[in-house]
Amino acid sequence: MTEREKMLAGELYDGGDAELLNQWHKAKDLIRDYNSTESANLQEKNRILRELLGGSGGNLWITPPFFADYGNNIYFGNNCEVNMNCTFLDDNKIVIGDNALIAPNVQIYTAFHPTNARERFGEPKEGGSFEFCRTQTAPVTIGDNVWIGGGVIILPGVSIGNNVVIGAGSVVTKDIPDDAIAYGSPCRVERENR
Repeated sequence: MTEREKMLAGELYDGGDAELLNQWHKAKDLIRDYNSTESANLQEKNRILRELLGGSGGNLWITPPFFADYGNNIYFGNNCEVNMNCTFLDDNKIVIGDNALIAPNVQIYTAFHPTNARERFGEPKEGGSFEFCRTQTAPVTIGDNVWIGGGVIILPGVSIGNNVVIGAGSVVTKDIPDDAIAYGSPCRVERENR
């Protein structure tokens, strides 16, 4: 099994693997280009997104700056908007449905590390250094017609249903069902969204 296959399967993997590092650097270069492209140059911005992302439907708008790890594990449906300063750590898949609104400063994480330091870092080298800490992942899925408020943090493995609103500043640690308005830290369903 390659390190990328391990990464996408949620197993411990080595982020220093050559294939992963090549994709990581490619994504960082594309993101740099995207973030520095003139705002009105939609043709170039769309070209970069086609090369960066795993896939997207029509009418995707991402306001720079935007940040991601690999890019190619991010999938958007149709009619999605991502506002400025969002960070998607897409070490596993981030799948976002149609008609998503993602406010500024949203962070979506798919990566996490073992809590045990020896498992996380392995045996230290001479002088106490290490190469890369070991990482695991879990995908994040966001349904259709979802509005994610400003400053929300979505943790690995979370699924958010259809027709959901997540209030600003929430930390989403568990799945949120369809047709809900949820907020808080940790995020909880507060009422139905009908």
